[in-house]
Amino acid sequence: MDTISSIILGIVQGLTEFLPISSSGHLVLFQNLLGFKEPELLLDCSLHLGTLLAVCIYLRSDLKSILMETTKFTMGFFQSRGTKESLQENPHAYLALMVLIGTLPTLLAGLFFRAAVENLFGSLSTVGIMLVVTGLILAITKLIPEEHGRRQEVAILVALGIGAAQGLALVPGISRSGATIVCALVCGLRRELAARFSFLLAIPAIIGATLVQLNAEAIGRVGVLSLTSGFVSAALVGLIALKILMGMVRKGKLFWFAPYCWALGLFILLT
Repeated sequence: MDTISSIILGIVQGLTEFLPISSSGHLVLFQNLLGFKEPELLLDCSLHLGTLLAVCIYLRSDLKSILMETTKFTMGFFQSRGTKESLQENPHAYLALMVLIGTLPTLLAGLFFRAAVENLFGSLSTVGIMLVVTGLILAITKLIPEEHGRRQEVAILVALGIGAAQGLALVPGISRSGATIVCALVCGLRRELAARFSFLLAIPAIIGATLVQLNAEAIGRVGVLSLTSGFVSAALVGLIALKILMGMVRKGKLFWFAPYCWALGLFILLT
């Protein structure tokens, strides 16, 4: 793995992690275009860590509030205060709890289907089909009226549903941000909350995937410099892409990305 290739893949990752066009699908495609016979999953995880840094920077206010209120809630829990009352007083602690609940479907999918999913990363035809599916998912937002999104908080069943959508996005070609945000919108969450919850939900998923793929042999094979350069480029470009996507979510324009997904998916399948 040379440094230029890792920077290119970092730029691709940064653009596609938050824009709802499937970062994993684009990484598979570009790794094939760059001549790699098999995908390097550790590099993929390094690039995802770069975009994780971007989302942590963007949501730093939320993360700070989550840390403070979760600490406050935990202290109140051990002091035998009412759990429901304490969560109402600490909405960010409640949001953190929903993130943990939403992570469960992704965790189960990763545990039981890891080998099958990793095999799909070598299949361009799968990427093509799933990009078409992603386009269909994004097109659904065209049918969701603005007044439908009125929920001010994430319920347990909604968190599980969004988590299941994130689990589905383990398949390359399915956009994680697209699937989770659309699921949240269908469940009636406000647009801003739908996007924030989607990116908060990505944090434990990315950390878990990285820990699974981390090993000394892979680090030596890819190279520390390549991993670092990919990480930095993914973080910088990802922060820009995140701001673009949040603006488009607020305006209800996610369906604009559907034609791109259809065109790229069909191009891959036909060529």
